[in-house]
Amino acid sequence: MNAALAPSLSTADRCDRCGAQAYVRARLHGGGELLFCAHHGRQHAPVLRDHADIHDESDRLTAENATEDAPLA
Repeated sequence: MNAALAPSLSTADRCDRCGAQAYVRARLHGGGELLFCAHHGRQHAPVLRDHADIHDESDRLTAENATEDAPLA
């Protein structure tokens, strides 16, 4: 998906299901969009794939944790 059409999600973007930080954006083919945390994004992905273009940034969770867990020099 083109980055101009789906800008990166920020900490202000919240999951429509639980209110946690959103890492998944689903742009519905009929219009509108849904935001999900990584957990709810995975949970709803099987149904959403047929009805939306999905932009998943949940890999940022692994990258952020790797940086935080790195030993201090």
